[in-house]
Amino acid sequence: MIRIAKTAPNRIEMEFEGDSIDEDTMQNAIEELIALTKDMEHGQLLYRLQRFPWPSLAAIGVKFGHLPDLFKMLGRFDRCAVLSDESWLRTASDIEGALIPGLEIKGFRMDEAEAADAWLTRTD
Repeated sequence: MIRIAKTAPNRIEMEFEGDSIDEDTMQNAIEELIALTKDMEHGQLLYRLQRFPWPSLAAIGVKFGHLPDLFKMLGRFDRCAVLSDESWLRTASDIEGALIPGLEIKGFRMDEAEAADAWLTRTD
C-alpha cells in the first residue's frame, strides 16, 4: 500500500507498507501523485519507508511508462527527505540526490523525523 497526502500547499508525504507493489497500486499512486503536485512549486517530499516494498515487474513497467510525467513532476520539488531504518535506503537516497539536478535528497533514520522536517522546511 502507498499512502499519499498533500499536507501543505507545497508538501507531499508518502508512506509505503507491505512487501511489494503491484501494477494497480503503482498506477494509482502515480496518477494521484501527479494530480496532487500539478500546481506545486518549490515542493517538499517526505517518504516514510519502514522497509523497501519491491515493485512487481508489471509495476516497474507502469513506472517506466510514466517517466516523462514523473521527471516533470520531480522538477516541482526542491527537497526530498527519506525516513527509513534501512541504512542502504538512506545511502541510496543520498546518492540519488547527487544525481538529480535541482533536487536535494537526504536520508534520515525513522527516529529523526523532526530533523527531516527541519531540513525540508529550512530556508537557506
